[in-house]
Amino acid sequence: MHSHIFATLAALVGSTYAACDLAVLQNISSAYLTTTTTGKNTLPLSASATYTENLKSANIQTGILTKAIKLSHNRTLYDTTQCATYTELIAPDNTPPYVIGTQIRVDASTSTISKLETLITTTGDWFFNAKNTLSYSQKETRTAIPDASRDTRAVIQAAGDAYLDLFNNKSVVVPWGADCERVEGGQHFAPCNVGVPSGVALVNRKYVIDETVGTVDIFLNFGGASGMPDSHEFRVEKGKLRLVHTITAGKM
Repeated sequence: MHSHIFATLAALVGSTYAACDLAVLQNISSAYLTTTTTGKNTLPLSASATYTENLKSANIQTGILTKAIKLSHNRTLYDTTQCATYTELIAPDNTPPYVIGTQIRVDASTSTISKLETLITTTGDWFFNAKNTLSYSQKETRTAIPDASRDTRAVIQAAGDAYLDLFNNKSVVVPWGADCERVEGGQHFAPCNVGVPSGVALVNRKYVIDETVGTVDIFLNFGGASGMPDSHEFRVEKGKLRLVHTITAGKM
């Protein structure tokens, strides 16, 4: 019912996304994980599919998807309203080690991938430490949120946007959770508002929202239109920020 409403609204405003079934996204996610761990592409790509690495056009035939990566962790968001997924991968024991975030957009009419965008971080990137990232991630509670306590898509996105807007506007009111924790690259911050810079624009935002786990992932450029490729993922509970993960492909 809700997916139908969002799809109708999207059509009215001219958006290109459309709703799809969870099973479609689960199949896409499974194919992505198989491709990642084997280095053999099993993805159902549309004829016009676009592919980027760190927000730049790349060759899918020679890129990260051709490498068999030894994963220690994976977690996926399913956005049935936009027919999209976000997957976080942590590979501390791979050579080289990686922390990767990938947004996939799916054509609901054909169940094929129309856009795949992946952010790849490794040794030397912003606060990179895959072992620490894995350790902190394994301690987090990310279970599904009961229907009665579930925030709307609008509330979840607004919480993430408020955090990002704060970087360039200190008057923004952010819905901090009392127990909010942030994992940035491989550094842990609690509370989440520690070390937030000022005068930094976070732009070109692309969203994947999964209400069932109260989470939004946002791809963006950190520091203006030509800024560093970045992913900020937020778990929101009762309208408040609870968990933040950042992946930034760039040097400190």
